[in-house]
Parts: sequence; structure tokens; C-alpha cells
Amino acid sequence: MQLKGKSKLSRVKDENKLLNFIKNIKISHIAFILPALILNLIFFMYPLIRVVFMSFHKWPVLGRKIFLGLQNYLELLYDPIFWSALGFTFEYTLMVTPPMFIIAFFLALLVKNRLPGTVIFRSIYFLPVVISMVSCSLVWLWIYNDLYGILNYYLMQFGIIENSIIWMGQPDTSLPAISFMIVWKMTGFTMVILLAGLQGISDKLYEAARMDGANFWQKIRYITLPMLKPTIGLALVISVIGSVLAFSQFVVMTKGGPANSTTTIVYWIYKTSFKFFKLGYGAAMTVVLLMIQSCLSWLQIKFTSAEY
Repeated sequence: MQLKGKSKLSRVKDENKLLNFIKNIKISHIAFILPALILNLIFFMYPLIRVVFMSFHKWPVLGRKIFLGLQNYLELLYDPIFWSALGFTFEYTLMVTPPMFIIAFFLALLVKNRLPGTVIFRSIYFLPVVISMVSCSLVWLWIYNDLYGILNYYLMQFGIIENSIIWMGQPDTSLPAISFMIVWKMTGFTMVILLAGLQGISDKLYEAARMDGANFWQKIRYITLPMLKPTIGLALVISVIGSVLAFSQFVVMTKGGPANSTTTIVYWIYKTSFKFFKLGYGAAMTVVLLMIQSCLSWLQIKFTSAEY
């Protein structure tokens, strides 16, 4: 009886809080929120609803659309390129994310202190991020070129290889080569996110740990990592989403070849929709990709917000 009374009382309190919140809403508050809400509806919610609607139809560029129900989704089960592209995308994500995060973490530790020249190093590490992905891909495509690329030239000069390697023409070399380029380009972005988290940790904690005899690695384990968990979660989510949505670098550097071996899921959606003009099937793949991304993001946030 007492528990029921407490439950009813808590419900009344929640209702009162909601009523007070509604009463305190002013027209000025709505005016500030409304532009963002309208933009969100136009550029996110409407396209999302439209894509879901298209995924249940045969949607030609010209002509009448035909309702197919779940046929587009069933077709995914028997599409070998879809599964190959999905597997390759996850392989690429696993190859890029760990080294990018580890390097970014130690770079953030390195440039955290306000020492002379630190700002210059921060700018140098972040510089590749501001260069467009297409421009970076073209530059690195020249570096990897088997005929006149500087990478093969210096590897042969130092006697590491005897003959030129066709970096972009083989599945075994194209994925590591592109992954290296992405780690070089995007590590600075992850570094800035982690640096913001590190600067929020009080120096008094490190000073107390030093007085207790803690070494560098113990400070990292017992102070830095636990305090940095929300920031780590954000950095991982952004990194994984960026890797899953990889497109430009593979279009420029390999065009998905050889034999679709470097075709990512986004590249396959693009080819299906805008080269084969199967817009309904492409929409179905987009919905599946969105669900996968949502699950991955939820798992990462859940993991990084859990207590050690």
C-alpha cells in the first residue's frame, strides 16, 4: 500500500514538472528552436521517410512506381555484391578505427600541455583534416602510382622491394594503402575531440596520483581513461560512422575494383541507384545501412557509458 502511494506521488511530481515546463515555455524559446526544427524536418526527417517509402516500391526514373512490399529487402538476401560490400566495409572500419584512435590519443596527450610550439604542432596534425577527401585521394593515388609514384621509387632505392607494386590494382594492397591514407588524414580530427576531453580533466587528480607514486601508465589507466569515457564514446561513434560511409576515396582511388573487391556499401548503393537506376532497391539498402549504423552507435555509447 505504501509502495503504491509512493508510486502515485512520484507520478504526480512528474506531471507537475511537465506542466511547469510547458508553462515556462515562451514564444522567444520557440522562435530560437523553430529554424533548427524546420531545417531538421526538411533535410533529415522528410528524406528519411521518403527513402523508407521508396524501399517498398519499384521506383523507375521515369514511369509509374509499383508497390513490391518486402521484395527489395528479400532481394538483399541473395545479392552477393551487397554482402561482399558490407563485409569489406566492416573490414575497412576495423582496419582504420583502432590505429586512428590510438595515434590520436597519444598525440592529444603530447599536445595537451601549453609548451612553446604546441600550437604549431596542433595545427600541423590537424592540417590534413581540412583538405578535401577527393584532393587527398588524388595526391595519394599519385604517391602509390606503380610507374612514377614516389613510394615505389624510394622502396626500390632502399632495396626493400625489387619491382614496382601495383598498390591500387590488388585487393591485398589496396585496402591497407587506402586505410593508411585515411589514418593520416583523419587522425587530427579525433585528436582534437580527445584533446577537448583531456583539457576537462583537473590537473589536481594527476598531482595527487603522482604524490601517491603512480607512474605514467597508471595515471592513464585510473584517471585519464575513466574520465575520458564520454569523449572516447563520441570519438569512436564519429570514426565508425565515417568509416561505414566511406565513398569518395574508393571512387577516386580504385573505383571499387578490381572485381568489386574494394566496393563499399555506400558505393554499391550509389551504383545501384544512379548507374543501374534501381532506386527502390537502393533505398532498401540505405534503410538497412541506417539500421546497422544506429545499432553500432547505440552499442558504442552503451559500452563507453558503462562503469568499469
